[in-house]
Amino acid sequence: MYKRAEITKTKKDFWTTFGQYMKPVPSAEGVRVNWQNYKTHISQVFFRMKAERGFCSIGIEINHKDTELQELVFEQFESFKKILHSTLGEEWDWQLHAVDDYGKVTSKIEQRLEGVNVMDKDQWPDIISFLKPRIIALDEFWSNVKPAFEGLS
Repeated sequence: MYKRAEITKTKKDFWTTFGQYMKPVPSAEGVRVNWQNYKTHISQVFFRMKAERGFCSIGIEINHKDTELQELVFEQFESFKKILHSTLGEEWDWQLHAVDDYGKVTSKIEQRLEGVNVMDKDQWPDIISFLKPRIIALDEFWSNVKPAFEGLS
């Protein structure tokens, strides 16, 4: 078993390493971006990356407290589903009104890689290789469709 402090430090080290690895990569619009804390600039719409013990994931989360508004934003993403999957080069899992670990209703579009462990530094290249092309593709997708989401939140 890992101690809480060890988990926290290892995860912090991983995200620092990921950030350094991604630092020279410009956004689709050619500007510098904080990849590990990507800002969509749309209220309650987030691009989330997770690196855990057992899996890593990347996805779009819609966290509006108003579930009708959450559904509206989710449907807007659905209208761009073909563009998203084409940009990503793969299909992702779509979940409307899922309940997260804290009991909060959220909707998400995500892809997971099972069987990796952020606590094993030897697996960091696999995790980074999974996350990097997907966050870059999400950024490219977002740069094309973001105007359609402005005013929804």
